[in-house]
Amino acid sequence: MQARGKDRSNPVLNILRLIIAGSAAGVLAAAVALPAVGGAGMSTKSAVEGLNLKPENLDEPPLPERTELLDANGKKIAWFYFENRQSVPLDKVAPIMRTALISIEDFRFYQHGPIDVEGTARALMKNFTSGGVTQGGSSITQQYVKQVLVNKAETPEEYQAAIAPTISRKLTELRYAMAIEKKYTKDQILEKYLNIAYFGAGAHGIQAAAKRFFDKPASELDLAEAATLAGAVQNPARTDPNVDSDSRKRLLERRNVVLDRMAQIGKITPKDAAEAKKEKLGYKDVKMSGGCESSKFPYFCLYVQYEILNNEDFGKNQDERRKLLQRGGMKIKTTIDPKMQAAAEKAIKKYVSTKDKPVASQAMIVPGTGEIKAMAASRKFGGSKKKNEMSYNIVADAAHGGGRGFQQGSTAKVYTLAAALEEGMKYSDGFPSPSGYKAGSYSSFKNCEGKNVGDPSHTVRNSSEGGGGFKTLQTGTWGSVNTFFVKLSQEVGLCKVVKMAKRLGVKRADGQKLSEVETFTLGVNEVDPVTIANSYAVFAARGKYCKPLAITEITDRNGATKQYKPKCSQALDEEVADAVNGILEGVFTKGTMSGVGGIGRDAAGKTGTTDNYMSAWFAGYTPNLASAVSLGDPRGTSAHKLIGIRIGGTYYPYVYGSSISGRIWKDSMLSALKGVEPRHFTSVDKSRFGGCTDNCAPKPKKKRDDRRGDRGPLDIFDPGNRDWPGDGDRAPWEGRGGDGRPGGWRDRG
Repeated sequence: MQARGKDRSNPVLNILRLIIAGSAAGVLAAAVALPAVGGAGMSTKSAVEGLNLKPENLDEPPLPERTELLDANGKKIAWFYFENRQSVPLDKVAPIMRTALISIEDFRFYQHGPIDVEGTARALMKNFTSGGVTQGGSSITQQYVKQVLVNKAETPEEYQAAIAPTISRKLTELRYAMAIEKKYTKDQILEKYLNIAYFGAGAHGIQAAAKRFFDKPASELDLAEAATLAGAVQNPARTDPNVDSDSRKRLLERRNVVLDRMAQIGKITPKDAAEAKKEKLGYKDVKMSGGCESSKFPYFCLYVQYEILNNEDFGKNQDERRKLLQRGGMKIKTTIDPKMQAAAEKAIKKYVSTKDKPVASQAMIVPGTGEIKAMAASRKFGGSKKKNEMSYNIVADAAHGGGRGFQQGSTAKVYTLAAALEEGMKYSDGFPSPSGYKAGSYSSFKNCEGKNVGDPSHTVRNSSEGGGGFKTLQTGTWGSVNTFFVKLSQEVGLCKVVKMAKRLGVKRADGQKLSEVETFTLGVNEVDPVTIANSYAVFAARGKYCKPLAITEITDRNGATKQYKPKCSQALDEEVADAVNGILEGVFTKGTMSGVGGIGRDAAGKTGTTDNYMSAWFAGYTPNLASAVSLGDPRGTSAHKLIGIRIGGTYYPYVYGSSISGRIWKDSMLSALKGVEPRHFTSVDKSRFGGCTDNCAPKPKKKRDDRRGDRGPLDIFDPGNRDWPGDGDRAPWEGRGGDGRPGGWRDRG
C-alpha cells in the first residue's frame, strides 16, 4: 500500500480526488484511463463519460483446493493439490493477522468503496507522469479481483492478460470491484482475499502459509508472524524464504515495515513493534508433502488416484479428472486399514529387504465386499534408483499405475480345479499322472475362439514332490502336480478353465488378453497381487465376486457426500466354492505349505513357483480376509531368476512359493486378523463332492463329444520321462516363444 500524503496544493491531484469521489455515479476510477489533464483537448467530464464504468459481475470459479485421502478410520493418509491451499473462514484467522494485512495493504478498507480514493489518487499521479501504469494503489477488493482472474487463466495468454500493466486491465478490475463490493460484505471480501492470496514458498491462502512458514494454523499466529505474512503478499517471488538468504533478509525487512505501519496508524504500540522486530524470522520450512510419494501408503494411494483418473463419473477425460483430484477440495474416504497395512509391511520387512533386487508385494481384500485393506511392497515408492525405490505400483495392474506383473505360476491351478468341480467331478475322481506328459494331437486344446493351441510334441514334466501316479482332485492339488492339471484342463476343456478364471476377475496386469494356451493352468499369464487376492476371495465368499473396492465415500467441497457400495455378483455356485475350500485347506496340512503350517483358523490357499524359479507366489484366504503375495525381480525374471540368491539376508539355493511368499502370508494374516472373530468355511456337500463312485481305481475315460470329440482314452502315460528336481508347484521346462505355444510360459520381460 502506498503511503498517503497530506499535500492538498497540487491542482492535478485535487482534480483527481474529485473525479474518484464520484463513485456513486459510476465514475469510480475514471482517471486511471485519462490522459494528462488538459491533453488532446478532451475535457475531464467527456473522458469519464466515455469510459462507461458500470459494475460488471465477476465469474468466481471455486478456488483450487487440495483433495484429502482418508483411511477407513477417517484419518488423513495423503492429499493431492494443484496449489497448496486449505480455505478457512475468517473467524479461523487470528485477529492480529487480519489487522496486519489491512494495515499494510489497505488501512481504510472498511471505510472506502471499491477503491481507496487517497491511495488511488497518488498512484494516478505517478501513472500520469510516467505515461502508463507503474504504481498500484489497489484496494484489497481490487487485489482479490486480480487474483481471481489469475486463477481463472487456463493459457499463458490469459495469464498475461490478467497481470498486464495496462490501463484497460485496470479498468476491467475496477468494474469487477464495483460489483464485488455490492455482492459481498467487507468481511466476506477479506476472507476471500486471505484464502486466495499467494504468500510465497508454494503456500496459497493464509492457512497453508501459516503452516508452511510457522507450522501452526492461521488462528494461532502471533504479531511477528502475522506481520511477516502480511508483508509477503506484496511481492512473494522477491521475499520467498525458500529461494536464498537474500530473499529471507528482504522478507524480514518487509515484516518490520509492516510493524512500523501498524504502530504508525495506532493498531499496535511502538513498544509492541519494537519487541516484535527483535524476533528472528522464525521460518520453519515445513515440507508441503503431497501426492502419493509422500503418503504413508503410497501403493494404495496410487490405486485410488487411478480409480479417479479412469472413472468417467469424475470427468470426460483424464485432464478433467486430474483437475478435480488436484483442485476439487474433496475428502475421499477409502478402505485401507492401518492395522492390516502394518501387518503386511512388517511381515514383508521380516523376509525381504528394501535393498534386495527381488520385490515382495502383497494385497489384502475382504471377501464379499472387495474392499482393499492393504497394499504393501518391500521397496519404498519413489523415483530414486540409487535408493532402490519403485517408480510404479508393483502391487497393482497397469490400469492402476502398475507394470506387467509376474507370471502367476501354480496359483492358477485353482481355476481348473473349480471348473472341474463345476463340471461334476468328485474329490476322489482322477487319473494317472505321469512324470512327463504330452498333450497328444494338435487339436487336444482349443481356445475360446475354437482355435487349436499348444504343441503336441512338447512334454510337460513334474517335479520330484509332485511325481507320477494316480492323482485325484485332492492329491493332485495338494502336491501341485503339473501333469495332473494339464490333463485335468484337457479333460474339462481349456476354454471352460479360461472362462472360470475370467468369472473370478482374473486378467493380465498389462491389460492385454489372457494367453489361452495349453499351459494356462500352470500360470503363464503375468498378473498382480490385487487381482489374484480378489480372485481367491471369491472362494472365501462362497462364489460371490466383488470388484476391488478402494473408495467408500467422497465428500465434495460443499459438503455433499456420495457413498460407494460394493459391486458384486454370484460368479460361482456356493457349493462349488465350498468344495474348492475343502481341498485348498489341505494345502496347509498335506500339501506344499505343510512345512510352514496354518494360522490357527479356517484357511485355504495355494503356492505357486514358476518355470525356472522366475517368480514365487502364495495366495490364500480365510472367510474374513483374502491375500496374495508375489516375489520377483522387476528387472526381468528370465534374466534374474530366484536361484542361488540372498534375500533378506538369507541365502536360498531355490526360492519356492512357500519359501518366502508363503511365510509372509502366514505372518501377515496372523497379525492382520488378531482380534477378529474367526469365521468358518461351510461344510462340503459330501453327497455331491464326497468321492468317486466305484473303488476309485484309474480307468480309461472317454470324454463327451461336447467337450473334446470322439478321442480315445485319456491315458498318455510316458514312463520314459524321469522326474524333475524341484518342488511340487513348479513347471520345470523352458518355454519356447509367443505364438500360442507353450512359449507363453517364458517371462516376457
